Amino acid sequence: MRVSTMTVYRLIKAGELAAVRVGKSYRIREDDVDRYLEARYTEAG
Repeated sequence: MRVSTMTVYRLIKAGELAAVRVGKSYRIREDDVDRYLEARYTEAG
């Protein structure tokens, strides 16, 4: 996504990007990333 790690953490905390906590790290499904990017692309364009 070409954003900082902190940006991804903020998106997860805000509920904008679905993620699952595994230990101390997060796991994000590729489908969820694609869905997030598609939603943002249509808003901008």
